[in-house]
Amino acid sequence: MKTVCCRLHRGEDLLASIEKTAKENHLKAAAVLSAVGCVSRARVRDAGGVQCREVGENCEIVSLMGTVSETRTHLHIALSKEDLSTVGGHLMRGCLVNTTCELVLLELDGWRYGMEQDGETGYDEIVFQKRRKTEEQ
Repeated sequence: MKTVCCRLHRGEDLLASIEKTAKENHLKAAAVLSAVGCVSRARVRDAGGVQCREVGENCEIVSLMGTVSETRTHLHIALSKEDLSTVGGHLMRGCLVNTTCELVLLELDGWRYGMEQDGETGYDEIVFQKRRKTEEQ
């Protein structure tokens, strides 16, 4: 398995930086192994899939998980606010790194993520695909 480690810096957009890292490293099917750091502003979408909420204060990243590839990324984040209450949801652009984010991604051997429109959910959903030996690097 391929591991990608990087440090994100103050002011970087968390989602955009992860997507850029996936593209630069040609990740076909990866998962977030670890993400430790904090944000100065958060932007998450709720479970209904419609409303985006913003949190305009410093928050610690207590969990970041999901699927990452050079073609699609789907991440959920949980954040601890200054009063130690927790908020979370679907990670959206506009979540800005405060001091740092130490990010570790793990690519899964033999897999790639595709996507297809799902008539039931209305979203482009992930399709887990086995990679052929000729696609392996």
